[in-house]
Amino acid sequence: MEDVSRVVLAMSAPEVAEEVLHLLDRSGRARVVATALDPGQLAAAVAQLEPDAVVAEPQLAPDGVAGPPLLALAPRESVGSLRAAVAAGAQGYFVWPAERDGLLAAVARARAATAALERRASIVSVHGARGGAGCTFVATHLARSFEARDLPTTLVDLDRDYADLAHALGAPDDGVRTLADLAPVADELRPAHLDEVRWHGALLGPPASEAEAVDDALLHRVVEVAAASEGVVVLHPPRGLTPITRWSIGTADIVLHVVSLDALAFRDTARAIDLLGITDPRIVVNRAGRAEVVVGDVRRVFDVDPIGVVGHDAAVPRAQDHGRLLPARGRTARAIDRIAERVLATMQREAA
Repeated sequence: MEDVSRVVLAMSAPEVAEEVLHLLDRSGRARVVATALDPGQLAAAVAQLEPDAVVAEPQLAPDGVAGPPLLALAPRESVGSLRAAVAAGAQGYFVWPAERDGLLAAVARARAATAALERRASIVSVHGARGGAGCTFVATHLARSFEARDLPTTLVDLDRDYADLAHALGAPDDGVRTLADLAPVADELRPAHLDEVRWHGALLGPPASEAEAVDDALLHRVVEVAAASEGVVVLHPPRGLTPITRWSIGTADIVLHVVSLDALAFRDTARAIDLLGITDPRIVVNRAGRAEVVVGDVRRVFDVDPIGVVGHDAAVPRAQDHGRLLPARGRTARAIDRIAERVLATMQREAA
């Protein structure tokens, strides 16, 4: 997917059109794919090329354009051009050349908005209704399993308050970029921006001092842009049912509910599933061992068999304390691998 905005340009003055064309083409953020001199040429170019944006004098788009956003550009500001821009349904009005930077930013945002609609990756949300069930453990190891299958994988920490992924993956306290670094470019977020802050395949939650910079709108945009690439996006939402947790569950192709073998974990997860209206939950049992609640109780409580069971492993707490994942060939890691296989098979069946 070309990571620049494709633009159709319509200006009546050739010298202005040439200046605008050079600005867009040399920016690295846009490319002019066609120019037009009248409304007929403009309509034909839009229909044939399906650009991300149209930059045009308002008078050359009297009826607006079908599909892409119209960005009105006028050599000088006037009441007539403003009225024409409003009548055409323009999403922005800029005066050339004084507002060239604003025009370029709007063109870049148009591409970002288009990319959000071109979802190519599968999204897996790993949710734990009760703290301590092992949601972070399952999400991090599941992401590694997908990556080991040559699937480009992005792990996204949606929990801006606790940001547990940073510790679980052993990220240092200083010198690592996080989701907070994307806040200044939220309106024009592109895959290249994610690449700049990705740490070992993960987009980490912010430090506490920067948590307020990461709002729900930014998290939505990050996931949408990440999903515009091929592969898998693994979401690590907050515990409970916060708005961002509900959104992550609603946008995911498959949701894994992580439970431990205790009555409260079963109760909280069952309640969350009821509140969310999920009729076919996928349950992952974590730290299975000797207990009054047994794996067989999943069928009794949730009316489904678990999609996977991860046994109790004394090595897990030690690895987590030191910010390490378990060895990829160990018994517990192999159990996560089997869950990854079942998740991929389930998504393939549902996509067929």
